[in-house]
Amino acid sequence: MQPQTYFIIALVIYFAAMIGIGVYATLKTKSHEDYMLGGRSLPPAVAALSAGASDMSGWLVMGLPGALYFTGLFDAWIAIGLTIGAYLNWKLVAPRLRAYTEVAKNSITVPSFLENRTRDNTHVLRIVAGVVILVFFTLYVSSGMVAGGKYFESAFGGDYLLGMLLVGGVTLTYTLFGGFLGATYTDFVQGIMIFAALMIVPVLAVISIGDLTALADGFDAASAQRITEAQTAMDAGEEGPFASATPLSWFGEGFSGVVLLGIISSLAWGLGYFGQPHIIVRFMALRNAGDAKVARRIGIGWMILSLIGAVASGLIGIAWFHVKGIELPDSETVVLVLAQNLMHPFVAGLVLAAVLAAIMSTISSQLIVSSSALIEDIARLVLKKSIKESVLVWLGRGAVLIIAVIAILIGLDSESSVLDLVSFAWAGFGAAFGPLIILSLFWRRLTNIGAIVGMVAGAATAWVWGQYLSGGIFDLYEIVPGFLINLVLAVVVSVSTHKADTDSDNEIQKEFSDTDTIILTQVKRRSE
Repeated sequence: MQPQTYFIIALVIYFAAMIGIGVYATLKTKSHEDYMLGGRSLPPAVAALSAGASDMSGWLVMGLPGALYFTGLFDAWIAIGLTIGAYLNWKLVAPRLRAYTEVAKNSITVPSFLENRTRDNTHVLRIVAGVVILVFFTLYVSSGMVAGGKYFESAFGGDYLLGMLLVGGVTLTYTLFGGFLGATYTDFVQGIMIFAALMIVPVLAVISIGDLTALADGFDAASAQRITEAQTAMDAGEEGPFASATPLSWFGEGFSGVVLLGIISSLAWGLGYFGQPHIIVRFMALRNAGDAKVARRIGIGWMILSLIGAVASGLIGIAWFHVKGIELPDSETVVLVLAQNLMHPFVAGLVLAAVLAAIMSTISSQLIVSSSALIEDIARLVLKKSIKESVLVWLGRGAVLIIAVIAILIGLDSESSVLDLVSFAWAGFGAAFGPLIILSLFWRRLTNIGAIVGMVAGAATAWVWGQYLSGGIFDLYEIVPGFLINLVLAVVVSVSTHKADTDSDNEIQKEFSDTDTIILTQVKRRSE
Protein backbone atom coordinates (compact mmCIF):
# COMPACT_ATOMS: atom_id res chain seq x y z
CA MET A 1 0.00 0.00 0.00
CA GLN A 2 1.37 3.43 -0.95
CA PRO A 3 2.23 5.91 1.87
CA GLN A 4 -0.31 8.38 0.51
CA THR A 5 -3.03 5.78 0.96
CA TYR A 6 -2.15 5.40 4.65
CA PHE A 7 -2.17 9.19 5.01
CA ILE A 8 -5.61 9.40 3.51
CA ILE A 9 -6.97 6.59 5.72
CA ALA A 10 -5.68 8.35 8.85
CA LEU A 11 -7.11 11.62 7.66
CA VAL A 12 -10.54 10.15 6.91
CA ILE A 13 -10.66 8.59 10.39
CA TYR A 14 -9.77 11.94 11.92
CA PHE A 15 -12.34 13.86 9.88
CA ALA A 16 -15.04 11.31 10.73
CA ALA A 17 -14.22 11.58 14.45
CA MET A 18 -14.42 15.37 14.41
CA ILE A 19 -17.74 15.39 12.58
CA GLY A 20 -19.04 12.72 14.98
CA ILE A 21 -18.13 14.92 17.95
CA GLY A 22 -19.88 17.81 16.24
CA VAL A 23 -23.05 15.74 15.86
CA TYR A 24 -22.92 14.79 19.56
CA ALA A 25 -22.51 18.46 20.50
CA THR A 26 -25.45 19.40 18.27
CA LEU A 27 -27.71 17.10 20.29
CA LYS A 28 -26.66 18.91 23.48
CA THR A 29 -27.18 22.40 22.05
CA LYS A 30 -30.69 23.50 22.95
CA SER A 31 -30.45 27.28 23.30
CA HIS A 32 -28.57 30.34 22.11
CA GLU A 33 -26.51 30.34 25.32
CA ASP A 34 -25.62 26.69 24.72
CA TYR A 35 -24.51 27.54 21.18
CA MET A 36 -22.36 30.46 22.33
CA LEU A 37 -21.09 29.32 25.76
CA GLY A 38 -21.97 25.66 26.27
CA GLY A 39 -24.27 26.36 29.22
CA ARG A 40 -21.25 27.14 31.45
CA SER A 41 -20.65 23.42 31.97
CA LEU A 42 -17.00 22.77 31.03
CA PRO A 43 -14.95 20.49 33.33
CA PRO A 44 -11.42 21.78 34.12
CA ALA A 45 -9.55 19.37 31.83
CA VAL A 46 -11.78 20.13 28.85
CA ALA A 47 -11.51 23.88 29.42
CA ALA A 48 -7.72 23.69 29.82
CA LEU A 49 -6.91 21.59 26.76
CA SER A 50 -9.49 23.28 24.56
CA ALA A 51 -8.10 26.70 25.53
CA GLY A 52 -4.58 25.51 24.76
CA ALA A 53 -5.47 23.91 21.44
CA SER A 54 -7.53 26.87 20.26
CA ASP A 55 -4.76 29.21 21.42
CA MET A 56 -1.77 27.53 19.81
CA SER A 57 -3.27 26.33 16.50
CA GLY A 58 -1.10 25.90 13.42
CA TRP A 59 1.35 28.33 15.00
CA LEU A 60 2.46 25.68 17.51
CA VAL A 61 3.15 22.92 15.00
CA MET A 62 4.01 25.00 11.94
CA GLY A 63 4.76 28.64 12.76
CA LEU A 64 6.97 28.21 15.86
CA PRO A 65 9.02 25.17 14.71
CA GLY A 66 9.44 26.90 11.34
CA ALA A 67 10.65 30.10 13.01
CA LEU A 68 13.13 28.13 15.14
CA TYR A 69 14.40 26.28 12.06
CA PHE A 70 14.81 29.53 10.14
CA THR A 71 16.08 31.80 12.92
CA GLY A 72 17.30 29.57 15.73
CA LEU A 73 16.85 29.90 19.51
CA PHE A 74 16.26 33.62 19.22
CA ASP A 75 12.58 32.99 18.44
CA ALA A 76 12.22 30.78 21.54
CA TRP A 77 11.75 34.00 23.51
CA ILE A 78 8.20 33.95 22.15
CA ALA A 79 7.56 30.62 23.90
CA ILE A 80 8.85 32.04 27.19
CA GLY A 81 6.64 35.12 26.90
CA LEU A 82 3.59 33.02 26.07
CA THR A 83 4.12 30.68 29.01
CA ILE A 84 4.37 33.56 31.48
CA GLY A 85 1.33 35.28 29.96
CA ALA A 86 -0.78 32.10 29.95
CA TYR A 87 0.04 31.34 33.59
CA LEU A 88 -0.92 34.86 34.73
CA ASN A 89 -4.07 34.69 32.63
CA TRP A 90 -5.22 31.46 34.29
CA LYS A 91 -4.10 32.62 37.74
CA LEU A 92 -5.54 36.15 37.77
CA VAL A 93 -8.20 36.43 35.08
CA ALA A 94 -9.84 32.99 34.88
CA PRO A 95 -11.52 32.67 38.31
CA ARG A 96 -12.58 36.29 38.52
CA LEU A 97 -13.91 36.47 34.95
CA ARG A 98 -15.93 33.27 35.49
CA ALA A 99 -17.59 34.72 38.57
CA TYR A 100 -17.96 38.32 37.36
CA THR A 101 -19.54 37.48 33.99
CA GLU A 102 -22.34 35.61 35.74
CA VAL A 103 -22.84 38.35 38.33
CA ALA A 104 -22.90 41.02 35.58
CA LYS A 105 -26.28 40.01 34.16
CA ASN A 106 -25.03 36.59 33.01
CA SER A 107 -22.85 38.01 30.22
CA ILE A 108 -22.07 35.34 27.61
CA THR A 109 -19.66 37.31 25.41
CA VAL A 110 -16.69 39.58 26.12
CA PRO A 111 -18.40 42.67 24.58
CA SER A 112 -21.60 42.07 26.58
CA PHE A 113 -19.54 41.71 29.77
CA LEU A 114 -17.75 45.01 29.17
CA GLU A 115 -21.09 46.72 28.50
CA ASN A 116 -22.75 45.29 31.61
CA ARG A 117 -19.69 45.86 33.76
CA THR A 118 -19.49 49.58 32.88
CA ARG A 119 -23.26 50.13 32.59
CA ASP A 120 -22.94 51.46 29.04
CA ASN A 121 -26.57 52.14 28.14
CA THR A 122 -25.54 53.61 24.78
CA HIS A 123 -24.34 50.16 23.58
CA VAL A 124 -21.43 51.89 21.82
CA LEU A 125 -18.81 49.91 23.75
CA ARG A 126 -20.44 46.59 22.90
CA ILE A 127 -20.79 47.38 19.21
CA VAL A 128 -17.22 48.71 18.89
CA ALA A 129 -15.92 45.60 20.67
CA GLY A 130 -17.94 43.41 18.30
CA VAL A 131 -16.49 45.16 15.27
CA VAL A 132 -12.92 44.79 16.58
CA ILE A 133 -13.52 41.06 17.09
CA LEU A 134 -14.90 40.65 13.57
CA VAL A 135 -12.01 42.50 11.92
CA PHE A 136 -9.13 40.80 13.71
CA PHE A 137 -10.73 37.36 13.92
CA THR A 138 -11.40 37.31 10.21
CA LEU A 139 -7.64 37.77 9.71
CA TYR A 140 -6.95 35.18 12.41
CA VAL A 141 -9.27 32.60 10.82
CA SER A 142 -7.60 33.33 7.50
CA SER A 143 -4.23 32.36 9.03
CA GLY A 144 -5.72 28.95 9.81
CA MET A 145 -6.94 28.59 6.24
CA VAL A 146 -3.45 29.43 4.95
CA ALA A 147 -1.94 26.85 7.31
CA GLY A 148 -4.44 24.27 6.05
CA GLY A 149 -3.52 24.95 2.42
CA LYS A 150 0.20 24.69 3.16
CA TYR A 151 -0.46 21.48 5.06
CA PHE A 152 -1.96 19.81 2.00
CA GLU A 153 0.80 21.05 -0.25
CA SER A 154 3.47 19.56 2.02
CA ALA A 155 1.72 16.38 3.19
CA PHE A 156 0.18 15.28 -0.08
CA GLY A 157 1.83 17.39 -2.75
CA GLY A 158 -1.69 18.56 -3.40
CA ASP A 159 -3.27 21.83 -4.41
CA TYR A 160 -3.13 24.72 -1.93
CA LEU A 161 -6.66 25.90 -2.68
CA LEU A 162 -8.16 22.41 -2.46
CA GLY A 163 -6.48 21.85 0.89
CA MET A 164 -7.68 25.16 2.23
CA LEU A 165 -11.25 24.46 1.13
CA LEU A 166 -11.22 20.96 2.62
CA VAL A 167 -9.89 22.14 5.99
CA GLY A 168 -12.34 25.02 6.03
CA GLY A 169 -15.24 22.80 4.95
CA VAL A 170 -14.81 20.12 7.61
CA THR A 171 -14.18 22.66 10.37
CA LEU A 172 -17.20 24.63 9.26
CA THR A 173 -19.38 21.51 9.34
CA TYR A 174 -18.86 20.58 12.97
CA THR A 175 -18.72 24.21 14.12
CA LEU A 176 -21.81 25.26 12.21
CA PHE A 177 -24.04 22.78 13.98
CA GLY A 178 -22.17 21.90 17.18
CA GLY A 179 -21.51 25.49 18.21
CA PHE A 180 -19.36 26.18 21.27
CA LEU A 181 -19.58 22.61 22.58
CA GLY A 182 -18.67 21.22 19.16
CA ALA A 183 -15.62 23.47 19.00
CA THR A 184 -14.64 22.75 22.61
CA TYR A 185 -14.97 18.96 22.56
CA THR A 186 -13.05 18.71 19.30
CA ASP A 187 -10.42 21.08 20.70
CA PHE A 188 -9.99 18.76 23.69
CA VAL A 189 -9.29 15.76 21.44
CA GLN A 190 -7.10 17.88 19.18
CA GLY A 191 -5.09 19.09 22.19
CA ILE A 192 -4.23 15.48 23.06
CA MET A 193 -3.22 14.78 19.46
CA ILE A 194 -1.01 17.89 19.27
CA PHE A 195 0.71 16.97 22.53
CA ALA A 196 1.43 13.41 21.41
CA ALA A 197 2.84 14.53 18.05
CA LEU A 198 5.18 17.14 19.54
CA MET A 199 6.48 14.65 22.11
CA ILE A 200 7.16 11.88 19.59
CA VAL A 201 8.60 13.66 16.52
CA PRO A 202 11.75 15.23 18.07
CA VAL A 203 12.59 12.01 19.93
CA LEU A 204 12.41 9.97 16.73
CA ALA A 205 14.52 12.58 14.94
CA VAL A 206 17.33 12.23 17.51
CA ILE A 207 17.15 8.42 17.28
CA SER A 208 17.30 8.69 13.49
CA ILE A 209 20.49 10.79 13.66
CA GLY A 210 22.10 8.35 16.07
CA ASP A 211 22.57 9.88 19.52
CA LEU A 212 23.11 13.24 21.24
CA THR A 213 26.75 13.37 20.13
CA ALA A 214 25.73 12.93 16.50
CA LEU A 215 23.05 15.56 17.04
CA ALA A 216 25.64 18.05 18.34
CA ASP A 217 27.93 17.29 15.41
CA GLY A 218 25.00 17.85 13.06
CA PHE A 219 24.34 21.24 14.65
CA ASP A 220 27.97 22.25 14.27
CA ALA A 221 28.04 21.20 10.63
CA ALA A 222 24.72 22.92 9.87
CA SER A 223 25.91 26.12 11.57
CA ALA A 224 29.18 26.08 9.62
CA GLN A 225 27.25 25.68 6.38
CA ARG A 226 24.91 28.53 7.28
CA ILE A 227 27.88 30.79 8.06
CA THR A 228 29.42 29.96 4.68
CA GLU A 229 26.15 30.61 2.87
CA ALA A 230 25.66 33.91 4.74
CA GLN A 231 29.16 35.09 3.82
CA THR A 232 28.66 34.11 0.19
CA ALA A 233 25.37 35.98 0.05
CA MET A 234 26.93 39.03 1.72
CA ASP A 235 29.77 39.08 -0.80
CA ALA A 236 27.18 39.01 -3.57
CA GLY A 237 25.19 41.83 -1.93
CA GLU A 238 22.25 39.53 -1.22
CA GLU A 239 20.43 38.18 1.83
CA GLY A 240 21.35 34.73 3.12
CA PRO A 241 18.87 31.83 3.00
CA PHE A 242 18.46 31.83 6.81
CA ALA A 243 17.82 34.61 9.32
CA SER A 244 20.60 33.40 11.62
CA ALA A 245 23.86 31.58 10.99
CA THR A 246 24.12 30.75 14.72
CA PRO A 247 20.94 28.78 15.47
CA LEU A 248 21.85 27.95 19.09
CA SER A 249 22.34 31.58 20.13
CA TRP A 250 19.63 33.22 22.28
CA PHE A 251 20.76 36.59 20.86
CA GLY A 252 21.03 35.83 17.14
CA GLU A 253 24.24 37.17 15.65
CA GLY A 254 25.12 39.13 18.79
CA PHE A 255 23.55 41.36 21.43
CA SER A 256 22.58 44.88 20.34
CA GLY A 257 19.81 47.43 20.68
CA VAL A 258 17.96 45.85 17.77
CA VAL A 259 18.26 42.42 19.38
CA LEU A 260 16.95 43.81 22.68
CA LEU A 261 13.88 45.17 20.88
CA GLY A 262 13.42 41.76 19.32
CA ILE A 263 13.53 40.03 22.71
CA ILE A 264 11.08 42.51 24.21
CA SER A 265 8.78 41.99 21.24
CA SER A 266 8.94 38.21 21.64
CA LEU A 267 8.27 38.31 25.38
CA ALA A 268 5.43 40.77 24.75
CA TRP A 269 3.42 37.99 23.09
CA GLY A 270 2.46 37.09 26.65
CA LEU A 271 0.53 40.37 26.99
CA GLY A 272 -1.83 39.16 24.31
CA TYR A 273 -3.38 36.45 26.46
CA PHE A 274 -5.43 38.84 28.55
CA GLY A 275 -7.35 40.02 25.50
CA GLN A 276 -7.92 36.91 23.37
CA PRO A 277 -11.72 36.35 23.25
CA HIS A 278 -11.47 32.74 22.03
CA ILE A 279 -9.28 31.86 25.05
CA ILE A 280 -10.94 33.78 27.87
CA VAL A 281 -14.38 32.61 26.77
CA ARG A 282 -13.25 29.19 28.10
CA PHE A 283 -12.89 30.80 31.52
CA MET A 284 -16.45 32.05 31.27
CA ALA A 285 -17.67 28.55 30.39
CA LEU A 286 -16.16 26.79 33.44
CA ARG A 287 -18.61 25.19 35.86
CA ASN A 288 -17.49 27.59 38.60
CA ALA A 289 -14.58 29.82 39.62
CA GLY A 290 -13.08 27.11 41.80
CA ASP A 291 -12.38 24.94 38.75
CA ALA A 292 -9.89 27.50 37.44
CA LYS A 293 -7.08 26.28 39.72
CA VAL A 294 -7.22 22.69 38.46
CA ALA A 295 -7.65 23.88 34.87
CA ARG A 296 -4.58 26.12 35.25
CA ARG A 297 -2.37 23.25 36.35
CA ILE A 298 -3.52 21.03 33.51
CA GLY A 299 -3.36 23.79 30.90
CA ILE A 300 0.06 25.15 31.83
CA GLY A 301 1.53 21.65 32.08
CA TRP A 302 0.21 20.84 28.60
CA MET A 303 1.50 24.14 27.27
CA ILE A 304 5.04 23.90 28.66
CA LEU A 305 5.58 20.37 27.37
CA SER A 306 4.03 21.17 23.97
CA LEU A 307 6.18 24.29 23.56
CA ILE A 308 9.31 22.30 24.48
CA GLY A 309 8.34 19.78 21.82
CA ALA A 310 7.78 22.50 19.22
CA VAL A 311 11.09 24.23 19.99
CA ALA A 312 12.92 20.89 19.96
CA SER A 313 11.35 19.93 16.62
CA GLY A 314 12.55 23.15 14.97
CA LEU A 315 16.08 23.02 16.38
CA ILE A 316 16.61 19.28 15.94
CA GLY A 317 15.28 19.68 12.41
CA ILE A 318 18.26 21.94 11.63
CA ALA A 319 20.68 19.11 12.34
CA TRP A 320 18.48 16.35 10.93
CA PHE A 321 17.97 17.88 7.49
CA HIS A 322 21.66 18.71 7.22
CA VAL A 323 22.78 15.21 8.22
CA LYS A 324 20.28 13.53 5.89
CA GLY A 325 21.06 15.90 3.03
CA ILE A 326 17.37 16.71 2.50
CA GLU A 327 16.30 20.20 1.45
CA LEU A 328 13.34 21.80 3.23
CA PRO A 329 11.74 24.32 0.86
CA ASP A 330 9.35 25.80 3.47
CA SER A 331 10.61 26.02 7.07
CA GLU A 332 7.04 26.02 8.44
CA THR A 333 6.58 22.41 7.28
CA VAL A 334 9.49 21.03 9.35
CA VAL A 335 7.27 18.89 11.64
CA LEU A 336 5.27 17.56 8.68
CA VAL A 337 8.33 16.48 6.73
CA LEU A 338 10.01 14.95 9.79
CA ALA A 339 6.91 12.86 10.52
CA GLN A 340 6.70 11.61 6.94
CA ASN A 341 10.35 10.52 6.97
CA LEU A 342 10.52 9.01 10.46
CA MET A 343 7.28 7.06 10.93
CA HIS A 344 5.21 4.30 9.42
CA PRO A 345 2.89 5.96 6.90
CA PHE A 346 -0.26 5.32 8.97
CA VAL A 347 1.30 6.71 12.17
CA ALA A 348 2.72 9.60 10.17
CA GLY A 349 -0.79 10.15 8.87
CA LEU A 350 -2.02 10.47 12.45
CA VAL A 351 0.73 13.01 13.15
CA LEU A 352 -0.28 14.90 10.04
CA ALA A 353 -3.83 14.78 11.36
CA ALA A 354 -2.54 16.23 14.64
CA VAL A 355 -1.05 19.13 12.69
CA LEU A 356 -4.37 19.59 11.02
CA ALA A 357 -6.04 19.35 14.43
CA ALA A 358 -3.99 22.29 15.64
CA ILE A 359 -5.13 24.35 12.70
CA MET A 360 -8.79 23.39 12.88
CA SER A 361 -9.11 23.82 16.65
CA THR A 362 -8.34 27.52 16.44
CA ILE A 363 -10.49 28.10 13.36
CA SER A 364 -13.55 26.57 15.05
CA SER A 365 -13.15 28.57 18.26
CA GLN A 366 -12.64 31.82 16.40
CA LEU A 367 -15.64 31.23 14.19
CA ILE A 368 -17.86 30.80 17.24
CA VAL A 369 -16.58 33.98 18.93
CA SER A 370 -16.90 35.91 15.66
CA SER A 371 -20.45 34.62 15.25
CA SER A 372 -21.34 35.75 18.78
CA ALA A 373 -19.89 39.19 18.06
CA LEU A 374 -21.93 39.55 14.88
CA ILE A 375 -25.22 38.22 16.25
CA GLU A 376 -25.21 38.72 20.01
CA ASP A 377 -23.26 42.00 20.15
CA ILE A 378 -24.21 43.77 16.93
CA ALA A 379 -27.26 42.39 15.09
CA ARG A 380 -29.32 41.80 18.22
CA LEU A 381 -28.76 45.38 19.36
CA VAL A 382 -29.37 46.88 15.94
CA LEU A 383 -32.62 44.98 15.45
CA LYS A 384 -33.79 46.09 18.92
CA LYS A 385 -36.47 43.45 19.24
CA SER A 386 -37.02 40.12 20.88
CA ILE A 387 -35.83 37.18 18.77
CA LYS A 388 -36.71 33.55 19.39
CA GLU A 389 -33.93 31.31 20.70
CA SER A 390 -34.20 28.99 17.70
CA VAL A 391 -33.84 31.94 15.32
CA LEU A 392 -30.78 33.21 17.19
CA VAL A 393 -29.12 29.80 16.91
CA TRP A 394 -29.65 29.74 13.14
CA LEU A 395 -28.49 33.34 12.81
CA GLY A 396 -25.34 32.32 14.64
CA ARG A 397 -24.80 29.48 12.19
CA GLY A 398 -25.29 31.85 9.27
CA ALA A 399 -22.69 34.20 10.75
CA VAL A 400 -20.21 31.31 11.05
CA LEU A 401 -20.69 30.56 7.35
CA ILE A 402 -20.24 34.17 6.22
CA ILE A 403 -17.08 34.73 8.27
CA ALA A 404 -15.56 31.46 7.04
CA VAL A 405 -16.13 32.43 3.40
CA ILE A 406 -14.52 35.85 3.88
CA ALA A 407 -11.52 34.26 5.64
CA ILE A 408 -11.07 31.82 2.76
CA LEU A 409 -11.07 34.68 0.26
CA ILE A 410 -8.38 36.49 2.27
CA GLY A 411 -6.35 33.28 2.49
CA LEU A 412 -6.21 32.77 -1.29
CA ASP A 413 -2.67 34.20 -1.25
CA SER A 414 -0.55 31.10 -0.71
CA GLU A 415 2.51 33.27 0.02
CA SER A 416 1.00 34.52 3.27
CA SER A 417 3.00 33.63 6.40
CA VAL A 418 1.07 31.84 9.13
CA LEU A 419 3.21 33.47 11.81
CA ASP A 420 2.77 36.97 10.35
CA LEU A 421 -1.02 36.68 10.15
CA VAL A 422 -1.27 35.24 13.66
CA SER A 423 1.08 37.82 15.19
CA PHE A 424 -0.88 40.73 13.71
CA ALA A 425 -4.27 39.45 14.89
CA TRP A 426 -2.84 38.48 18.31
CA ALA A 427 -1.49 42.00 18.75
CA GLY A 428 -4.80 43.53 17.73
CA PHE A 429 -6.76 41.62 20.36
CA GLY A 430 -4.15 42.04 23.06
CA ALA A 431 -4.01 45.80 22.50
CA ALA A 432 -7.79 46.24 22.21
CA PHE A 433 -9.06 44.03 25.03
CA GLY A 434 -6.18 43.10 27.33
CA PRO A 435 -6.01 46.27 29.45
CA LEU A 436 -9.81 46.51 29.63
CA ILE A 437 -10.25 42.94 30.87
CA ILE A 438 -7.68 43.55 33.61
CA LEU A 439 -9.14 46.92 34.60
CA SER A 440 -12.74 45.71 34.53
CA LEU A 441 -11.90 42.82 36.87
CA PHE A 442 -9.56 44.56 39.33
CA TRP A 443 -10.33 48.31 39.23
CA ARG A 444 -13.71 49.60 40.32
CA ARG A 445 -13.53 52.98 38.56
CA LEU A 446 -13.38 51.89 34.91
CA THR A 447 -16.06 53.75 32.94
CA ASN A 448 -17.70 53.05 29.61
CA ILE A 449 -16.13 56.15 28.04
CA GLY A 450 -12.68 55.18 29.31
CA ALA A 451 -13.13 51.68 27.93
CA ILE A 452 -14.28 52.93 24.52
CA VAL A 453 -11.42 55.41 24.16
CA GLY A 454 -8.85 52.88 25.33
CA MET A 455 -10.12 50.11 23.07
CA VAL A 456 -10.24 52.23 19.93
CA ALA A 457 -6.84 53.77 20.60
CA GLY A 458 -5.24 50.41 21.39
CA ALA A 459 -6.62 48.66 18.31
CA ALA A 460 -5.78 51.59 16.03
CA THR A 461 -2.24 51.84 17.40
CA ALA A 462 -1.62 48.12 16.85
CA TRP A 463 -3.00 48.34 13.31
CA VAL A 464 -1.06 51.46 12.25
CA TRP A 465 2.16 50.40 13.97
CA GLY A 466 2.06 46.93 12.46
CA GLN A 467 1.17 48.08 8.95
CA TYR A 468 3.10 51.32 8.55
CA LEU A 469 5.63 51.94 11.33
CA SER A 470 7.46 48.64 11.83
CA GLY A 471 11.19 48.72 11.15
CA GLY A 472 14.10 50.78 12.44
CA ILE A 473 13.42 52.45 15.78
CA PHE A 474 9.81 51.26 15.46
CA ASP A 475 10.86 47.62 15.15
CA LEU A 476 8.88 46.69 18.25
CA TYR A 477 5.95 44.27 18.30
CA GLU A 478 2.84 46.39 17.87
CA ILE A 479 1.12 44.89 20.91
CA VAL A 480 3.46 46.84 23.22
CA PRO A 481 2.56 50.41 22.18
CA GLY A 482 -1.07 49.40 21.61
CA PHE A 483 -1.42 47.82 25.07
CA LEU A 484 0.26 50.75 26.85
CA ILE A 485 -1.74 53.44 25.06
CA ASN A 486 -5.00 51.60 25.77
CA LEU A 487 -4.11 51.21 29.45
CA VAL A 488 -3.07 54.83 29.97
CA LEU A 489 -6.03 56.35 28.13
CA ALA A 490 -8.56 54.01 29.76
CA VAL A 491 -7.31 55.00 33.22
CA VAL A 492 -7.01 58.74 32.52
CA VAL A 493 -10.41 59.04 30.83
CA SER A 494 -12.09 56.85 33.48
CA VAL A 495 -10.71 58.99 36.31
CA SER A 496 -12.03 62.08 34.51
CA THR A 497 -15.50 60.66 33.82
CA HIS A 498 -16.14 58.48 36.88
CA LYS A 499 -19.12 59.58 38.98
CA ALA A 500 -19.32 58.13 42.47
CA ASP A 501 -22.46 57.42 44.48
CA THR A 502 -24.78 57.25 41.49
CA ASP A 503 -27.22 54.36 41.07
CA SER A 504 -25.04 52.83 38.34
CA ASP A 505 -21.87 53.20 40.38
CA ASN A 506 -23.52 51.65 43.42
CA GLU A 507 -24.60 48.67 41.31
CA ILE A 508 -21.06 48.27 40.00
CA GLN A 509 -19.60 48.40 43.51
CA LYS A 510 -22.06 45.75 44.69
CA GLU A 511 -21.23 43.46 41.73
CA PHE A 512 -17.54 43.90 42.44
CA SER A 513 -18.04 42.87 46.08
CA ASP A 514 -20.35 39.99 45.15
CA THR A 515 -17.67 38.69 42.79
CA ASP A 516 -15.10 38.76 45.61
CA THR A 517 -17.45 36.75 47.80
CA ILE A 518 -18.19 34.15 45.12
CA ILE A 519 -14.50 33.61 44.36
CA LEU A 520 -13.58 33.20 48.02
CA THR A 521 -16.43 30.73 48.55
CA GLN A 522 -15.94 28.64 45.40
CA VAL A 523 -12.14 28.55 45.50
CA LYS A 524 -12.19 27.57 49.18
CA ARG A 525 -14.78 24.85 48.54
CA ARG A 526 -12.69 23.49 45.64
CA SER A 527 -9.56 23.42 47.84
CA GLU A 528 -11.40 21.42 50.49
